Amino acid sequence: MDLKVRDKVFLITGGTKGLGLAAARALVAEGARVAVSSRSQESVADAVVELGGPEHAFGLTADNADPQAADQLIAATLHRFGRLDGVLISVGGPPTGPIVTITDEQWRDSFETVFLGALRVARTAAPVLPEDGSIGFVLSLSVKSPWPNMSVSNGLRPGLAMAAKTLADELGPRGIRVNGFVVGSIATDRLKGLEQASGDPERARDERTTEIPLRRYGSAEEFGRMAAVILSPTASYVTGTMIHIDGGALRTL
Repeated sequence: MDLKVRDKVFLITGGTKGLGLAAARALVAEGARVAVSSRSQESVADAVVELGGPEHAFGLTADNADPQAADQLIAATLHRFGRLDGVLISVGGPPTGPIVTITDEQWRDSFETVFLGALRVARTAAPVLPEDGSIGFVLSLSVKSPWPNMSVSNGLRPGLAMAAKTLADELGPRGIRVNGFVVGSIATDRLKGLEQASGDPERARDERTTEIPLRRYGSAEEFGRMAAVILSPTASYVTGTMIHIDGGALRTL
């Protein structure tokens, strides 16, 4: 299937590894050009090489928690490629732990990164996106159901999902689509770290996969392909939707 993204440009925050990089790979494979960002210059440089070099990818060092980051990312992408057709907003996972131990500082820092930083990027990109532009937010199952020991994610991501839904209403009349990706257990470094933190990684994996109807973790590539489809004009009538990529783990509709 032709996703109709050849020569289109997509900005992917957190796009140098994991889910973001997988989406970038899928878009580049379809002929799109991508701008990827990360807080690590080394990661940015490595990702640009992996994505085919400057002809296909542009890298930027930025922290979404920085109030200036959104303006810098959008401006740099427009300067490099002359257009912006879509944005995938992916951020690192917030700290783990129960609510009773998470400090005020951790909540504030996470709000800046996970919630406000993500909205800044979407808000800044919206005025320059074309009529068939799209915005995607990488979320998690904590949007629909709390995950154990993930209190910060459980607290912030449902609000971000509702903000994305509201933004879909606001931008819909301009032909711009906004969707969220409700991601389950995908085999990334983040999930590996959570398993290690449990003290018994093998048992943690067994317990997780037992609750997934497909009985396995998903791959970053499986996420990337779906993200590319939804960001593309192929999904031209899909907006305001939370798309589950979880192997059937969520037990509600």
